Amino acid sequence: MIEGLIKGLIYIEFHDIKGTNPVVWTPSDLDEQLRILCGIKAVSLLTGEESYIPKELITLPFPSRNLKGMIKFLKWTDKSRRGNFGRSALILLFHEADDLIFYKARQYLESIFNDIISNIINIELIKTDQNKLKEQINILSEKIKFTLQDLRDKELIRDPSEEFPSLDDLRDDVIDYKFKIVVCGDPRVGKTSTILRFTNNAFTRTYIPTLGVNVTQKALKIDGKIIKLVLWDIAGQSKFSKMRIHFYQGAEGVLLVFDLSNKKSFESIRRWYKDIENNLKGRFKIIGFLLGNKNDLDDKREIDKEAATELANDLNLKYVETSALTGNNVKKMFTAIAKEIYKTIDLY
Repeated sequence: MIEGLIKGLIYIEFHDIKGTNPVVWTPSDLDEQLRILCGIKAVSLLTGEESYIPKELITLPFPSRNLKGMIKFLKWTDKSRRGNFGRSALILLFHEADDLIFYKARQYLESIFNDIISNIINIELIKTDQNKLKEQINILSEKIKFTLQDLRDKELIRDPSEEFPSLDDLRDDVIDYKFKIVVCGDPRVGKTSTILRFTNNAFTRTYIPTLGVNVTQKALKIDGKIIKLVLWDIAGQSKFSKMRIHFYQGAEGVLLVFDLSNKKSFESIRRWYKDIENNLKGRFKIIGFLLGNKNDLDDKREIDKEAATELANDLNLKYVETSALTGNNVKKMFTAIAKEIYKTIDLY
């Protein structure tokens, strides 16, 4: 499984004469047009930024290829080049369906990329042959695979608690209830990272490409009953809007997520609620939470608690603020919505 996660790894130089030049890549038969596209994407990030080079990994979509890429930029002093410095980029390609896996691995990948950068810069400075660069790219590829395998192994080693028993240890006949919860909101508000924070399931979720949805499961115990939560994490992109009727069907609960530092995502909540309401006709009440995510970004906050609470009351939802980064209120919120659904099961 791990072998197939990395779709490509490319080293690209930004040269005064040659321009944007993919120099080394793996696998060796990586599509030429894709390599060129990666170069265009990389250089476009730097256009207009003068000499600024992002220090962290940046994730970019390649929607025409159903891929995403993590890009690491390099910069070093080189008096033989224009401006007295050289620039290049490393791009790690993966399928967009696996973005949750690479999100989980991001902090480890940052360290791996940083470790290999100095070696690549030294090779660039002494202007040795490309075989040395290829060696470093192959080393990077193997380190990434090792890290992903290690994360997968750790994820599969369950440490169940009384409150959150492991699904691996539960037969279907001992599960008392199964609740489907849909998680909705604009792109990049933190839906996926919130679910990951709760379940820690990046490698074992199910992706349904026709719906643009990730499905993750986690068990918890309420009043002695074993409940399986099935969390449907829908892509916020408009291209999946016509498929959402299939996504909503059978849902017992809903989480509407917005980014506390993004006013537009908050303003979209009513539209999301209306979409759900239209597709859950016949249900007398939508059970769920309005979730204000990223409350760790207090200095960037654009939505105050009073406005969010007012909207939640208007939509007959409960309001909670969370941080997928720190984990603040995440477990508490998922447990609370499960309890709300559990209290109403006799009404269905």
